[in-house]
Amino acid sequence: MKFTPLLVVLFFFSFVSTFSFAQTKSITIRLTDAANNPVIGATLRLAERVDSTKKLYNIADTSGTAKFSIVYEKQYILEASSIGFKTLKKGISPTNSLISFVFVMEADKRTLNEVVVTAPKPLMRQEDDKTIVDPEPIAAISTSAMEIMEKIPGLFVDQDGNVYISSSSPATIYINGREQKMSSADVASLLKNLPPNSIAKIEILRTPSAKFDASGSGGVVNIVLKKGVKIGITGNLSAGLNQGRYGNQFFGGTINNNTGNRTSYLTLNYNRRNTYDQVQTDRPFSPDSLLSQRSFTTTPGRTLYTGFGFGFTPSKKWEISFDDRITFNKFESFADNHNEIRRISENVLVTENINTLRNDTRAFSFNQDVSAKYKIDTIGSELTADVTYSFFQNNGTQVFGTNFIQPFRASIGGDGDINSNRNSFTARTDLKYQLPHKLTIEAGLKTSVQRFTNDTEYFSQMGTTRKPDTFRTRTFQYDENINAAYVQASKTIDAFILKVGTRLETTSMDGHQRSPGDTSFHIRRVDLFPYIFLSRRVAKIAGYELRGYAVYRRSITRPVYEYLNPFPRYLDQYLYETGNPTLRPQFTQNIEVNISVQDRPIFAIGRNYTSDIFTNVVYQDAKNPSLAYRTYDNLGKNQETYFRLIGAIPPGGKYFFVVGTQYNHNKYDGLYEGKPLSFQRGSWSIFTFHTLKLDTRSTLSLNGFIRLKGQLQFFELSNFGSLNVNINRRFFNRKLTVTLSANDIFYTSKNQFTLKQGSISASGFRQGDTRRIGLNILYNFGIRKKEERQNMMNFESLEKSVN
Repeated sequence: MKFTPLLVVLFFFSFVSTFSFAQTKSITIRLTDAANNPVIGATLRLAERVDSTKKLYNIADTSGTAKFSIVYEKQYILEASSIGFKTLKKGISPTNSLISFVFVMEADKRTLNEVVVTAPKPLMRQEDDKTIVDPEPIAAISTSAMEIMEKIPGLFVDQDGNVYISSSSPATIYINGREQKMSSADVASLLKNLPPNSIAKIEILRTPSAKFDASGSGGVVNIVLKKGVKIGITGNLSAGLNQGRYGNQFFGGTINNNTGNRTSYLTLNYNRRNTYDQVQTDRPFSPDSLLSQRSFTTTPGRTLYTGFGFGFTPSKKWEISFDDRITFNKFESFADNHNEIRRISENVLVTENINTLRNDTRAFSFNQDVSAKYKIDTIGSELTADVTYSFFQNNGTQVFGTNFIQPFRASIGGDGDINSNRNSFTARTDLKYQLPHKLTIEAGLKTSVQRFTNDTEYFSQMGTTRKPDTFRTRTFQYDENINAAYVQASKTIDAFILKVGTRLETTSMDGHQRSPGDTSFHIRRVDLFPYIFLSRRVAKIAGYELRGYAVYRRSITRPVYEYLNPFPRYLDQYLYETGNPTLRPQFTQNIEVNISVQDRPIFAIGRNYTSDIFTNVVYQDAKNPSLAYRTYDNLGKNQETYFRLIGAIPPGGKYFFVVGTQYNHNKYDGLYEGKPLSFQRGSWSIFTFHTLKLDTRSTLSLNGFIRLKGQLQFFELSNFGSLNVNINRRFFNRKLTVTLSANDIFYTSKNQFTLKQGSISASGFRQGDTRRIGLNILYNFGIRKKEERQNMMNFESLEKSVN
């Protein structure tokens, strides 16, 4: 595979620039209305009085507060604006003893249709132990939440939809702070059907605190959805399509209504998509024969998504909200697998056949969230509680068959019905209490209950004879209950911030297969998970603050029911998969040290120590050497070392970029098929995101990645990557945005793979429908602020922003 064009373009854009920083201290500005209510979402601009070209921007949070890092003992001009308020202009002179300011904004009853000061928000910023990504510049060039994830610098999405942050373990996906209790395939399907414009922000937590579930050593990606947060009635209409070998189309819209103490929103989206997955695999079938398999799978589908909710504030201290998400899915898959067995010594074709598999599935999901927040005081103390209920239903049919070409014999096949239901209930409460002397206490309780039922009924057919297929037919039920309690405290001591916590979790898992045989299992355990976070101001370069962070966390990865159930599941006549009821959970201890500049992450180094690691393995069947089976097994321990470097430059506000690299080295020690295992491999990833403002209404963007010597569990991958280019232009007073995109323009997001462990040796190739040309249209309506310009390091753009 040749990477010359992709490498030249990425390296040129990534390494032609230099870093530039400046030295600061922090001040806090709080904005309120005449009734002392916070002015949420106000835009603040701070400029030096003697040099007005040096300007900083920020957005007021839900408490009306914004922070700036500046040089003390200088005079500044503050300018703040918000819909419904007159522009505020004040002079301030921060000192070591005067670092907090409160201003009251005067209401303006006129409809705002004038010049508005806008803030160029950073694409990525560091906030304590999490990285916050603003998805706005990426959403305009994406058709789904999954595409946004693929384009975020530093995240990697594999061909099965798993999302990776720093380690070789996939991240856990949250939506609105709640873990999605679904399989990785179902989560990937959810992200592919979630509208890109419905996302307010994405939080990346590489080492989550004790407040978050201990499950998932790969970190957490929390997708926060938009709600009605802007004054008045606002909304948007969007439509788009992209075309590779197959096409994707979508259209939808969102409407928000905010009357001050009441907010409501409604989102509708229809999505029709199709793609393909092509896999070629070669592996020894016997000492003198080779099995070659060539599969081609298409997955057309249609999805209708709606999200709606409302919230109200009955008093200054209370906030209550109700949120619902409903999804209807109809998707199919058509797979053809061509199999050949050749005698190596004579290069003679011994066996040839074709497997066909057709799936037709209808899915429905419903999610209901009810949450409440009580503000204990005005300095950030609060009590929150929320309850979530989720229901997922899948009903499908499957038709399969095998046509024997050489030697010729009668075809065999069959069909089956697959029905599954998943019910999930979660309740939690969290307390955050601010004490004197910059001490914060947090504590919480959580319980989650899940029931998953599956009923499959299969029939096999040979000629005109049709009979029940006991190998595939099964009925089972899985129940899970996890209870948790946590406490953590944080303290600011001069230049230090220390946060220490621990989480206690009890696990109860019961699996019961009712047919064709009883393979019940029961798991009970109690575990403790400590957490330590330390932040310190390290140094100052050119006036900008460098802050260091050190984090320690212990986490658990629990096997799900499919990994534990020992009943065999047929894949083809050469391969089946089965669970392992003796599988133990794996534990990971993560240590990471990182540095940020002006809350922008730039460098990190860490190590993961994992014990009882379990992973997907392929073993030879001891009773039938011509068969192989996939299962999960505890293989021993793994030590993973990684480091990450990120930089950014925004010359003059016309252009900015994010560029970074990450290196991961894995070393496994243990047993594979009862024999000693020693395996190690290092891989590099280079990623980048660029935006160039062509004129006042047009923007060109480029993003991409390269992975060198990649690894997926024990599969060794060849070099692969992707480069995407997009251009958008705004029309009709900036209300209409049209975007033209080209994804994977060099068609390099494909890879070769090899597996050499124990008695299994395999190699192959995999590619998908990744090279695509697309067109997106977005129209915003209502009374709202002009879209905020994006700028990585908070510098002002060269031109003014006019509605």
